[in-house]
Amino acid sequence: MVGGFITSRGYREAKSRTVCARRLRDAVLVEEIVKIFDDNFRVYGIRKIWRAMRRTGWDIGREQTGRLMRLTGICGARRGRRPVTTRPSKVPDARPDLVNRQFRADRPNRLWVADITYVRTLSGFVYTAFVTDVYS
Repeated sequence: MVGGFITSRGYREAKSRTVCARRLRDAVLVEEIVKIFDDNFRVYGIRKIWRAMRRTGWDIGREQTGRLMRLTGICGARRGRRPVTTRPSKVPDARPDLVNRQFRADRPNRLWVADITYVRTLSGFVYTAFVTDVYS
């Protein structure tokens, strides 16, 4: 076979061959790997799927598990780095403390405090700001 061409004799021989035992076993193993992968929220990698296969009684090697996972195009979730959400200032905080940490008010609308925070969502981080009357 040169350049992607095959002779007619080679084609007929390839068509008449039966499927080998390894391919049959690989097909069964791929079904089991995909089942374990889906049952575990599609996050298991090679090592965890290999261990799960061994626990359920399959005699399979780790390299074979990886080969079959690559063949089917599945891969586990990657951890990656955590995103930086706050960065410390290089200079000391120069903002004055106007209430001297005395968070008490004798009547409404005298002292207001605010804070900002972030919440992690499926699409990323969302920043939330709160403004509250200390009297309430």
